[in-house]
Amino acid sequence: MIFSARKIISSIILISFALCLQTGCSDNNSGDISNVIPGNEKTSASSSDIIADKNDFDFTSYESPEISGIEKISEENAFSDKCQTFRFSYLSDSYNIGAYISIPLSCIEKQEPCRCILYNRGGNDHMGLLGIHDTEKFCAATGRIVIASQYRGAGGAQGEDQFGGDDLRDVAKLIDLCEKTFRFADMTDFCIAGLSRGGMMSYMTAKQDSRIKKMVVISAVSDLISSYYDNTDMETMLHAAIGCSPEEAMDEYKKRSAVYWSEKIRIPVLIIHSRYDSLISFEQAEVMYEKLRKTTDCTFIRHEDNVHGIHREDLSAIAEWLEKHEK
Repeated sequence: MIFSARKIISSIILISFALCLQTGCSDNNSGDISNVIPGNEKTSASSSDIIADKNDFDFTSYESPEISGIEKISEENAFSDKCQTFRFSYLSDSYNIGAYISIPLSCIEKQEPCRCILYNRGGNDHMGLLGIHDTEKFCAATGRIVIASQYRGAGGAQGEDQFGGDDLRDVAKLIDLCEKTFRFADMTDFCIAGLSRGGMMSYMTAKQDSRIKKMVVISAVSDLISSYYDNTDMETMLHAAIGCSPEEAMDEYKKRSAVYWSEKIRIPVLIIHSRYDSLISFEQAEVMYEKLRKTTDCTFIRHEDNVHGIHREDLSAIAEWLEKHEK
């Protein structure tokens, strides 16, 4: 009961935080490709599951005990001529977790596996939940498959959001699906990207998963201890999600704070942050950049405003950065 009360308090306080996450960017030939990548032995789906025709992708053929509730998003919007988007659930540990995936029409038309971005959303619990545009806008801009998790304990999913605790396994599971199950996913040059809390999740995942080859972090948390003390709302939410303060369990906060182990990040990183961001301080991005540039290829895009989130121009900048660093 105590934990439930804390969650309710946290959710109420973070309504404004979640709304801020939406700031910035808003507009708002047949064949089997399963064996295109040598050695990429993926499971599920039959040999005819990939393409129904050049403009239709049969993602529903991946329905299984592990992947369920697949629903094609049929809404017409600014990205419809660039990608197809699906909502689905997947098993992580024993929990059914909500997710989205957007697949470029160019991938469907060419009948070839496509490179991927795993996008980590911001917010916590049910605040800042993914919508269809979150994956679509990245997919349309970069020409890559974009897949994203709601995380456990969010959007009706089972489990509890621990803000970088066991929920980190929900991210790893999506990478597993891309590598072992989704035969249309090319693991070459696999990129992870994240906004705010999602930036923290991206740093943590990249630290331990060698399948990730590059990273984009936007308005990212890189020092959770600083965030705890800088923002009263964050303090309340973090105490509820993690169950303690930094004084009570410093290790729990440090393991979520890339600034303390930046030397373990050895892949190219693109940092995007606004100087007057009132939710996650610009200083966190500055300190992280200075640390990362000593050990890896790091680019820093600075905005002279207070936006906590994605600017419209960030999408083209990310696409250009990915192309420049493509392997």
